[in-house]
Amino acid sequence: MPQSLPIGSNSRAGPKVIRSLSALRKTVARARSNGETVALVPTMGALHRGHLALVRLARRRADRVVVSIFVNPTQFAPNEDFGSYPRTWTADIAELAKLSVDAVWAPSVATMYPEGFATRVVPGGPALAGLEDAFRPHFFGGVCTVVAKLLTQVQPDIATFGEKDFQQLMVVTAMARDLDLPVRIVGVPTVRENDGLALSSRNAYLTTAERAVAPTLNRVLKDCAAGLRRNRPLGGTLAAGRAELKRAGFVLDYLEARHADTLAPVRRLSDGPVRLLVAARLGRTRLIDNIAV
Repeated sequence: MPQSLPIGSNSRAGPKVIRSLSALRKTVARARSNGETVALVPTMGALHRGHLALVRLARRRADRVVVSIFVNPTQFAPNEDFGSYPRTWTADIAELAKLSVDAVWAPSVATMYPEGFATRVVPGGPALAGLEDAFRPHFFGGVCTVVAKLLTQVQPDIATFGEKDFQQLMVVTAMARDLDLPVRIVGVPTVRENDGLALSSRNAYLTTAERAVAPTLNRVLKDCAAGLRRNRPLGGTLAAGRAELKRAGFVLDYLEARHADTLAPVRRLSDGPVRLLVAARLGRTRLIDNIAV
């Protein structure tokens, strides 16, 4: 990698925090003038080990790493948790400093959506698979609009996204392809607690009792996958999994088997590659997860 001066502050001082688009463009231009590649890690903050895995992969794949921290209001419905979404700025910056992140892009809502903002991305394809979109119809339009803006603003060579939000990964990948954005979208495997629970900023909402139950979500996915690999009928296997989750106290949105490349419904394992995807509420916390079969 080129041995030029860093685009951000030195590692002891932490990453350079950028709040204006003009400053961001100057920062990226400096890296480009040095012949350096740039990676973007889009986040909403409240960073955990899953986010940091995205940063580590970005660090390996590019000369410079920009992490965005922006809690995007357009992907929250009025009844969702925008106001209470965890915000841990000081801790986030400290963790990013440890990983030698070069810059943090932290725009305000007014910067991202100035007065008169009227253009939005309306995704199709995997965004209309009948999974997250069936329960959060606003969600992928908000995600695609903000991600398209972030990719245009930073102009990275690669951008990393976690596989935990598998449908989102597919939607963003399709959007970048369809809009001819010059970026490679890279998926990163889900990071889990020792008991299998997928890491999520929203796990902080779980009570002690709910946290003890939450790993059931991943265990049921694994049991279903194992049954399918033993040639058990798909419909019966999923029905048994749904029933077990409900007995454990989950309010189920979906437990589905889908084609891993298209998210189209499948009827048998041979229709694959197959991905199992689940979303359910435990108390006031909505959890999602997925695994390959």
